[in-house]
Amino acid sequence: MFKKELRKIYKEKRKELSPNQKLELEQDIYTQIFELDFSEIQVVHLFLSIRKFDEINTQPIIDFLNKKNKTIVVSKCDFGNNTLQHFIFDKNTKLEVNSWGIPEPINAQEIDPKEIDLVLVPMLISDENNYRVGYGKGFYDGFLSECKPTVKTIGINFFKPIQKINDIHKFDVALNQIIYPRK
Repeated sequence: MFKKELRKIYKEKRKELSPNQKLELEQDIYTQIFELDFSEIQVVHLFLSIRKFDEINTQPIIDFLNKKNKTIVVSKCDFGNNTLQHFIFDKNTKLEVNSWGIPEPINAQEIDPKEIDLVLVPMLISDENNYRVGYGKGFYDGFLSECKPTVKTIGINFFKPIQKINDIHKFDVALNQIIYPRK
């Protein structure tokens, strides 16, 4: 299938999840993340959930990373050129919701993407080659290409990967791993 069609299908599938189903799926995803080896990882980039799009709630991941004394990084979107700026997210960071419904830092220290050790990547669906379908603006593909070559990239998603996304482009970045509910 093609990204446009997959985007539509999986936005709808995510919307159809009941609150209880979503909680159960999230618990499975959290368990897998919490079992990862963080010994070589200090700086973790993750997304702040867009509630109106029924994204995975990342607050339990943030709480876990804080307990592990990891540096957490979140992004701010530049819709003019579809790029992201990255900022340290701590207890003093104030957030403001942008026009897309994305919480963004407004008073945080900027950080270079090359300092990031792990990126937890949002997605609608992925394929068995670890390519992903997002919202179609290319923010994350551009961002991941700016990271150091050793950065670990893990997509997190409610759904099992499909066999193949048909319209992979040269700028699309395959992830190292996909975490989805095992049940």
